Amino acid sequence: MINVYDSSGQLLGTMSWGAIIEQVVISGEDGRFAHCRTQPRAPLALKIRYTTPEGKQFDSLTGGIGGGGLFIESGAPLSPGTELTVEFALPDRPWDKLKAKAKVAWVRNKPERYLLFPGMGIQFVELDKTVQEELIGLVEALNRNRNAS
Repeated sequence: MINVYDSSGQLLGTMSWGAIIEQVVISGEDGRFAHCRTQPRAPLALKIRYTTPEGKQFDSLTGGIGGGGLFIESGAPLSPGTELTVEFALPDRPWDKLKAKAKVAWVRNKPERYLLFPGMGIQFVELDKTVQEELIGLVEALNRNRNAS
């Protein structure tokens, strides 16, 4: 845990390294959207296939996932507003492909800092409620483990 002070030296509180890194991460061009998320995200690399309405398919990796969306790493992100169908599997059930309707909410066109890849933030538009609940549980478990260390 890290103590956080204001400019006058007054203790504002404590934060985990993960929370501090998250604040640094959202200070980039995607930061204006992070505070709008209805569900928290956790870093998690999953194989994902996404398909545009024209039928173009792409395979990539996620950089984070949550009950409301995910981040797809891509050197050529699609334009905000582009509708997609995404297909992926959770780590504990790689044989069970989950599908969702989604749209591109924001893009990061170039790498930022040494950890942030270019890609796009994806917002789920249509996701089975049971799948969403599973994602929320997974994110809570991942974040709990991250914050414990």
